[in-house]
Amino acid sequence: MTRPQLTHIQIDNYGPWTVEPEPRREMDLQTLQSRLFADIAQFVGSRDGYAFFTRFDNMVAVTNGLDQADHELMQESIGNRYPISISLGTAVDPVPIEALEGATERVQQAGSAQDRGRREVLGGEYRPPEEGDVSIAHFDVNDATGKYTDRLNEFDSFIRIEQAYASLMRHMREAHGALSFFVGGDNVISVVPDMAEQEYLDAIDHVSDDADVELKVGVGHGPTPHDAGIDAKHALEDCRYDGTRVEFARED
Repeated sequence: MTRPQLTHIQIDNYGPWTVEPEPRREMDLQTLQSRLFADIAQFVGSRDGYAFFTRFDNMVAVTNGLDQADHELMQESIGNRYPISISLGTAVDPVPIEALEGATERVQQAGSAQDRGRREVLGGEYRPPEEGDVSIAHFDVNDATGKYTDRLNEFDSFIRIEQAYASLMRHMREAHGALSFFVGGDNVISVVPDMAEQEYLDAIDHVSDDADVELKVGVGHGPTPHDAGIDAKHALEDCRYDGTRVEFARED
């Protein structure tokens, strides 16, 4: 059974900060957000976790392998280098969306995202990593370069990929409680519960019918997101080599 550990990362009092004492330059805000995500991704990634930007002022991380001390250090590091602070909630559940719900509740219970008195909330549960705790599904668009990148202008290519992502994201969340994140190019990474091959095929068929985009997926398992994700990447390469739509990482 999978037991993903999800951390909800939320910037404290960010909305008011962007407009006080007067509205800040948009590109300065975009630069701060992108650098903040890069630093969080590097911090989490160096400890074999995964981080996803979602809305930038809110981020989601899969943190199996990170304990409370790691989360405290993340807050301290960001607080020392940025004009803002972050709050963190963490929870564990076999179903990823349920883990994220629990993580989010720990932050929300301490106050609103725009509450001036709420700062650097840290709460939750942390699980020592065990084999099979994390399942990662790495989705990829079939021949995105030939169909979109080399044929359409960049904005229309972006629309096609985003439509496929939105369709997949909604289906995986509603049907399985999985969390799917666009990670650039034509790639989507999903944090998934235990799922059978037919369920992945159903997801691929749904996106094909709904968005007219063909996908393939590699699935990996491991004690940490990094371990599961690397296995998923290798399984995806098996899809490319064999011309299949779903592959699970092979057991050593």
